[in-house]
Amino acid sequence: MTQTPAPTPAPTPVHWKLVVDAGDPHAQADFWAGALHYEVEDNSALIERLLAAGALPGAATVEFHGRPAFRDLIAVRHPDDPFDADSGTGLGRRLLFQRVPEAKTVKNRLHLDLHPGAGRREEEVQRLRALGASVLREVREPSGEWVVMADPEGNEFCVQ
Repeated sequence: MTQTPAPTPAPTPVHWKLVVDAGDPHAQADFWAGALHYEVEDNSALIERLLAAGALPGAATVEFHGRPAFRDLIAVRHPDDPFDADSGTGLGRRLLFQRVPEAKTVKNRLHLDLHPGAGRREEEVQRLRALGASVLREVREPSGEWVVMADPEGNEFCVQ
């Protein structure tokens, strides 16, 4: 008698985050948290434990919004997504900004498209400009209309 093989379980979706190189990760986190209505992650409890255990040098931290933060990286997360209460790390949609020594020099190979909703593009562009973004160009093509913008460090993104 031949046995039927057990069904292969469906693959588990891959957990991911988008990592963005930055000269000032904390300023970028503030900009993108405001742009996306996300929250800046609070890793202060984890950082305090690591400092107390001697596992993290004080020079690897900064004070950010009145609490300890990693000096060279910080993330923002969707406010409705789960997070690890022990570390403050998001478990869903996240952008992680990591410090790099070099400035951005060429066009992005990857960018975000923001969709504020029908009839709200101009209002959203003005809101993003107030946060520190700049308009690079307005595009009107047969395939659609959008505004190409740059964040405070020059990373391009589009507003549909």
